[in-house]
Amino acid sequence: MKTTGIVTGIISNLVTVRVDGHVSQNEICYIDIDGTKLMAEVIKVTGKNAFVQVYESTRGLKQGNTVEFDGHMLEATLGPGLLSSCYDGLQNNLTTMEGVFLKRGEYTAPLDHDKLWHFTPIAKPGDKVSAACWLGEVKEGWLSHKIMVPFSFKGEYTVESVSPEGDYKIDDKMAVLIDGQSEKHDVTMVQKWPVKIAIGGYVEKPRPYRIMETGVRVIDTFNPIAEGGTGFIPGPFGCGKTVLQHAIAKQGDAEIIVMAACGERANEVVEIFTEFPELIDPHTGRKLMERTTIICNTSNMPVAAREASVYTAMTICEYYRAMGMKALLLADSTSRWAQALREMSNRMEELPGADAFPVDLSAIISNFYSRAGIVKLKNGQTGSVTFIGTVSPAGGNLKEPVTESTKKAARCFYALEQNRADQKRYPAVNPVDSYSKYLEYHEVVEFLNAKISRDWVANVAKAKNLVRRGKEVAEQINILGDDGVPVSYHEQFWKSELIDFVILQQDAFDKIDAITPLERQRYMLELVLKVCDATFDFDDFDQCRSTYKNLINTFRQMNYSEFNSGKFNGYLEQINKIISNE
Repeated sequence: MKTTGIVTGIISNLVTVRVDGHVSQNEICYIDIDGTKLMAEVIKVTGKNAFVQVYESTRGLKQGNTVEFDGHMLEATLGPGLLSSCYDGLQNNLTTMEGVFLKRGEYTAPLDHDKLWHFTPIAKPGDKVSAACWLGEVKEGWLSHKIMVPFSFKGEYTVESVSPEGDYKIDDKMAVLIDGQSEKHDVTMVQKWPVKIAIGGYVEKPRPYRIMETGVRVIDTFNPIAEGGTGFIPGPFGCGKTVLQHAIAKQGDAEIIVMAACGERANEVVEIFTEFPELIDPHTGRKLMERTTIICNTSNMPVAAREASVYTAMTICEYYRAMGMKALLLADSTSRWAQALREMSNRMEELPGADAFPVDLSAIISNFYSRAGIVKLKNGQTGSVTFIGTVSPAGGNLKEPVTESTKKAARCFYALEQNRADQKRYPAVNPVDSYSKYLEYHEVVEFLNAKISRDWVANVAKAKNLVRRGKEVAEQINILGDDGVPVSYHEQFWKSELIDFVILQQDAFDKIDAITPLERQRYMLELVLKVCDATFDFDDFDQCRSTYKNLINTFRQMNYSEFNSGKFNGYLEQINKIISNE
């Protein structure tokens, strides 16, 4: 018998319920308001009182309304049809709903239960299987969507039968499994899993050992992110966080893309809905949306729905990881998720932490980031979830609690700088403050040196030092003036500027410059370092001028458009004027 309760208190979407039985943390319940049932989640239990956060507006709710508890947590529906779909945090399908807005208490089915999918069996009768083992597959677009033993199954099962190859609906019986007590269990194409619990079913979760290529030079060359790794992009508003995420989504070496807009402004979400269906996947030439799922909750939605969106998105990524695929999760912005946690914490009158965020904010963020990773499956194959989130610190303050807590959990830090954005140096990633801790992993270092070149990591470190030194001398030149510093300082500054213009800056809207393969990045870095290694006799101005002119001609003869862009040609002209003026 289900537990029921009565509403006794209301603070916005935080509702106090007196219960008549047992309830559990994060359990889902439904509040009846004039025949409309509002979904809510238990976030705190004290004696006979349960505090629940409602996923929708509580306008009109009053004391005495009845509540019915469901006995399970918020669950994601997993099966064929997730790709190319747009959902909210509760996995309501936004593409199939009627009208522009969902009515309060109205929920749509996440998957199409009438569509036919062509099933091909993998398992055979008599096979021993367990949770997450593959039973068959269907084609979802051009990808192979595996039909698996439900993740909730415990222990070992024997396959009694598997449906033959043919067309089926997602609710049709695909296999029959027999457990250790000789009980039979029917398996369909669809299953459910609680979003706040990580999906298991794998054998091992090793340290990341290979990088995920993004085509963005400031990431791949200077601070690479590992496949199955974590990173975050903090920065002030207008510095290009969303554009950088979109570039990574389009170009990243991943088979599945999940975009989670948690608390973003409505106009940015509309851009995602209108632009993504039109983007062409550079890897396949097909529509990028064919391998993308969008989870959307705008800033005007209730805080509970904002919090749910990131968990729903991560669960979908873990589901595809169990199929042996490489999934990429991009969350924009985790600051709004943290703000939702703060609102609920304050309403429950919990002890506040820094800036009134929950005391356990750091633990919540760390637990979520830990769900990413590369895993070894039971059949020997690997799958991965790579997670990159953005943080929108108030006033660009990178010392605020959300940024600091995320920095402890994420292994890559891509700090966007207002000054670089003002100078139109995009991506506006600060090359000095940003870092990748994966360069400390010997597995990743060996992978980079083997895949790109044997001196790659050493060359990257050398380029970083040149940029760092160039930034230091630029500050001294600004203070002391051009004539107040030695000529060698100007040399160091221009070497730094050369790396900045050639390597760090990139045009996301240029057909060629938008994506740079690793082989081209190797060629570009080696050439630039060769220029920086050139020796100059500053007492012999003609020798300096001749050397510089030779270098300029070398760049102009390059075939790559990066070196023929208007911005870079302007940079070359600037150097030419300097060396031509005796």
